[in-house]
Amino acid sequence: MRRHRVELIGLGILLLLPLLPFVSSKLGGQLRDILVFCILALGLNVVVGYSGLLQLGIAAFFGIGAYITGILTVEQFPFQVGFWPALVAATVGAGVAGVILAAPTLRLRGDYVAIVTLGFGEVIKFAIKNLENITNGSRALNPLPDPWTPFALDWSGNYRWYYYLALGTLAIVIVLLYNLENSKLGRAWMAIREDEMAATCMGINAARVKLSAFALGSALAGLAGALYATSLDQTGGPDSYTFNRSITVLCFLIIGGMGNIKGALAGTFVLMGYDNILTPTLDDWVQKIGTAFKFSDVKLVIFGLALVLMMRFRPEGLLPSERVAEEMHEGREEGATT
Repeated sequence: MRRHRVELIGLGILLLLPLLPFVSSKLGGQLRDILVFCILALGLNVVVGYSGLLQLGIAAFFGIGAYITGILTVEQFPFQVGFWPALVAATVGAGVAGVILAAPTLRLRGDYVAIVTLGFGEVIKFAIKNLENITNGSRALNPLPDPWTPFALDWSGNYRWYYYLALGTLAIVIVLLYNLENSKLGRAWMAIREDEMAATCMGINAARVKLSAFALGSALAGLAGALYATSLDQTGGPDSYTFNRSITVLCFLIIGGMGNIKGALAGTFVLMGYDNILTPTLDDWVQKIGTAFKFSDVKLVIFGLALVLMMRFRPEGLLPSERVAEEMHEGREEGATT
């Protein structure tokens, strides 16, 4: 119980946050998006943090989940299966796409895996842009229907329902990943990350383990994409699923700490809170005092400086896993001795 006290306190705060009077509809929508991106960051953490595979195309699976949801629910197509079946289809479909990408690249390592996933992300972006008969191109698919519930909830008029949907889904994902961390599969992921050759000699099927990491990470990205599209009432255009988004999510893990659920969550809240909440608030405050300076003009400079300082003085991140922290410190000590 003591071990999970912090998690329970955090969950309680998130449950009560939308009910506070100072939380406006705009701020509530931004908090909802942060929860969705927490799921996306956790999906990438499975591949990069647990398994040590550099994945630079997570936004592609995010987009696959969003567009599967859109195709299966909008009135433009004859399917119109509703949100819940589409959510399952988006998760499974993105997971299958992850398997299809990973299967022929399992023997690749390091930079080669990164290049393949980067290229896949570009393929998906241009496919979304050019397959206008299916994706509507840059216009996106819209409107997406609200989730069906046995109660008559006004989803379009109240951001709180989408907020709690994202929070509940995030809680389920966290419980799933906590259990996987301590399972045979979770230990195999970490063994592959630390030393693939040694893990293989101990009887671990490296190809199968990598494939499972890609599949689960991609499935969680598709799940996040389905929630993102439905909460926005549209799939977003191809510019919503670019390489820049993949790098941003990777930065969540770098800042928060790879290989750790708490680190992925912390990094997402810190960076998205800085970009979506703190920066506009500071801009409004600066405008009120009558100056032409905009904090948003220098936000990337501050972000880049923070990233450089983090890599220099705390490369393991704010809340790293114990194993990753030990690996980082061992690497720094070896570098210092040489």
